[in-house]
Amino acid sequence: MSNSEEQLWRGALIPASAVAVVAIIGSTLIRHTSGLWGALLGSVTVILFFSVHLIVAKISKDLDPMVTMALAMFSYFAKVVLMGAFLLVVTKTTSPQSVDRGSFATSALAITAAWLFGEIRAFLKLRITLVLPQNGVTDPTKTDPKKSE
Repeated sequence: MSNSEEQLWRGALIPASAVAVVAIIGSTLIRHTSGLWGALLGSVTVILFFSVHLIVAKISKDLDPMVTMALAMFSYFAKVVLMGAFLLVVTKTTSPQSVDRGSFATSALAITAAWLFGEIRAFLKLRITLVLPQNGVTDPTKTDPKKSE
């Protein structure tokens, strides 16, 4: 990963991991073993889901903007389909007594919020310069000499 992607990933992973630990401990204390498995499954799912996004961003960094957009749309579609399939498999192969659905949901939502907060915070700390093209665009603050005549 380049420096900026690494900073984004670290900036998001640290708060998400802290919230994941709290969610796992809290769910275990409240729902015992089923809460542990639910929160653990939610934690791993969210962290993997968002890490894939940063990997795709790293891969597509130097590509044509149209290819980048196509890759981003494909990755979002693939993640939604895979997430749906994963949730279907979990609900069909496990019982609520072994994996608590409430613990899964609350931990996944809390970790998602922490990840997004951390990623936004890390992005705002980056000092990325945006180079704009110079296609004959004039500075609007300067007056046009032809208009003064």
